[in-house]
Amino acid sequence: MKFPVPHDVKAKTIPGTEGWERMYPYQYQFVTDDPVRNQYEKETFWFYDGLHYPEPLYPFDTIWDEAWFLALSQYNNRIFMVPPVRGVDHRMINGYVYISPVPVKNPEEIGSRVPHFMERAGHYYKNWDALEAKWKVKMEATIRELEALQIPRLADMEDISVVTDAIGESKGYHLLKNYDDLINLGIKCWQYHFEFLNLGYAAYVFFLDFAQKLFPSIPAQRVTQMISGIDVIMYQPDEELKKLAKRAIELGVDQAVSFSPEWTAVEAALKKLPKGVEWLTSLNLSREPWFQVSTGTGWFHHDRSWNDQMNVPLSGIQTYIQKLREGVNIERPTAKVRAERDRITKEYRDLIEKDEDRKQFDELLGCAKTVFPYVENHLFYVEHWFHSVFWNKMREVAAIMQEHGVIKDVDDIWLLRRDEIKQALWDVVTAWATGVTPRGTQTWPKEIEWRKGVMQKFK
Repeated sequence: MKFPVPHDVKAKTIPGTEGWERMYPYQYQFVTDDPVRNQYEKETFWFYDGLHYPEPLYPFDTIWDEAWFLALSQYNNRIFMVPPVRGVDHRMINGYVYISPVPVKNPEEIGSRVPHFMERAGHYYKNWDALEAKWKVKMEATIRELEALQIPRLADMEDISVVTDAIGESKGYHLLKNYDDLINLGIKCWQYHFEFLNLGYAAYVFFLDFAQKLFPSIPAQRVTQMISGIDVIMYQPDEELKKLAKRAIELGVDQAVSFSPEWTAVEAALKKLPKGVEWLTSLNLSREPWFQVSTGTGWFHHDRSWNDQMNVPLSGIQTYIQKLREGVNIERPTAKVRAERDRITKEYRDLIEKDEDRKQFDELLGCAKTVFPYVENHLFYVEHWFHSVFWNKMREVAAIMQEHGVIKDVDDIWLLRRDEIKQALWDVVTAWATGVTPRGTQTWPKEIEWRKGVMQKFK
């Protein structure tokens, strides 16, 4: 069986989608007009990235693919100098993302990269805890900067303070600037995303490879169990639901919390009860940041957070209340998991005959257990907390574009690329400043309607 050439697949355009390429960055296209690039693309094995993108990407949602295209590749190829591989190349056909790792083909170059990788990656492994603590400070500061970012509306007349304080800048200027800041914070967030991630995966792969060499028949699941039982913050949102369920029973408001699946009805009922108000205070303490967890992966604009859809965490709280009433233990079996982990580890370690192998086993396992919490923890900071805030900031941008007639609905913004939005905002602010109608009121609604049809055909 021969895999199809991507250029042949692209040539078979879905009727009614002709011109779809303009919806995405130009560098994502398979080409025929560049002989060198065309030959490279034909010689490369491209595979569909269904793990991250099980559905065609809306034009704006491509931002995270662009972000990790840069971040992963730079850390592999320009920062840590991973010996056998450079970055991961990306292409798109009909809204779907295809990727391919770019290998280092010259054995001499691979060898020359090894000492650089050992020095640079080694620095992170040796100082992991301190550097990860620094990462958390950077990441939380980035999120706080995002939360504080203002998306200013355009008033008919600027506030008098612009004159009396000699500010010398308009809301139109700040709308353009803050949109740039919003996008740049998104890209910056993903710079941090990959600072540790591939090293975390690598530590596990190193241990897995060594364990399988020692024990050729060992299942990968057994190796994974040896690093299980770790504390990760991705568990914390669910832990907050358990705490709130217990608190509801403790305060005697569990019936009020459980009587309806609709959060608005439950909240209204609780506000009428003194203990209900107390429970709501506990809830609000949990909401930031733990309800900034996505109901999906966080990669797509339609993945709303618990804070946006309070019926979701309410359902979880109600489930735990019911379990507690039935006498069910709702705690995670961490001690049991750790005991099983230690038993499995000891049994395999005792089978190692050579002292040097046992020492390396201990070192690689210790490294994997040290770094692996980050692999899970980064998800909360990036894909959940940051992305949840980011999507809502973009909705604020969309509301301004809707006010000025450039788009019909807030959700239309996802049909535009991030650079097209910047262009449309320039149209909006210059028209606002001048006192005329934005040209985009006639161009973008028609284009967006066409793109909606294309997205439906892609699916």
